Amino acid sequence: MTDLVILVPVLGRPSRVGPFLDAVEATTPGVPYVLFLADSGDDAEIEAIEEQEDVHPGVHVLLNLEGGNYAEKINRGVEVTPAPWILTAADDLEPQPGWLEATGYRSAAAGQQLVIGVNDLIPRRRRRAEHATHFLMSRAYAERPAIDGSEGPLFTGYGHEKVDDELIATARYRGAYVYVPEAHVKHLHPDVGTADWDGTYEKGRATRVADRELFYEREHLWT
Repeated sequence: MTDLVILVPVLGRPSRVGPFLDAVEATTPGVPYVLFLADSGDDAEIEAIEEQEDVHPGVHVLLNLEGGNYAEKINRGVEVTPAPWILTAADDLEPQPGWLEATGYRSAAAGQQLVIGVNDLIPRRRRRAEHATHFLMSRAYAERPAIDGSEGPLFTGYGHEKVDDELIATARYRGAYVYVPEAHVKHLHPDVGTADWDGTYEKGRATRVADRELFYEREHLWT
């Protein structure tokens, strides 16, 4: 399957590399191209990725960067991969059977600008029922800048938390967002009891207040 790349920013969870790749291989027809985005400070996870090379040959490639938050690593992955479709993923996901087919991405017109929110199976309040934390994105959309004209597709000014909110708000403003509740990619997260707390989640919590303040400062850009 050469029309899809799965981008996985390396954020300090070496124990999740193997289970993530197992889930991708078991649920995604053709085993797509998986690109882990790492830098020189990610030694433990780089080692874990290398240990999987014999188990999952040809499934993933390691790109060395120098620093970068989640959004910066995704943007760099978009730059270096030519695939027509891109999944913004993470190593704390477990794609579920039929997730890709459920998105209906193959029926989208060539070159269509589209951001497809997939269902991470985290319960949310009714007013956030169409919220997603991970997305299948067409190349045509991914090459667009952030809404303020800066490098995109993700705005890089957040520590982590509001990256998804801004992507959704921007894509809706552009008429490009669709949410597919049948496309299940389980998000293993301690807030809902599906994962243990770790340092990566701690970093996200540390920037939560600043991220929310910045999001509301930028809200005028898409309203």
